[in-house]
Amino acid sequence: MENTQALDQSQPGLSKRVKKAIERQQLSQRTEQSYLHWITRFITFHDCQDPEMLAEEEQHAFLRYLDERAQVSRARLNQAKQALVFFYEDVLDKVESRDTAAA
Repeated sequence: MENTQALDQSQPGLSKRVKKAIERQQLSQRTEQSYLHWITRFITFHDCQDPEMLAEEEQHAFLRYLDERAQVSRARLNQAKQALVFFYEDVLDKVESRDTAAA
């Protein structure tokens, strides 16, 4: 499933919202690619559920999965954490506790 399809399946118009937030923050192309990758993996990990309905526990579950089961490197795990913080704060306008970044 393509990134934009997964995002829009979880919430119509979500891919456009992500891209607009990326433009507002003037993120580099590499950061944009990385964030889109991790946001899409997060959405597909939770079966394309509406991310507005996912609580911090679901974010922690995804990060635990990456750390323990997928065994991604510490740098990649940090990228995923930052992508989720960006996604919830800058795209969905939800202020999450910084516990997500510490998970």
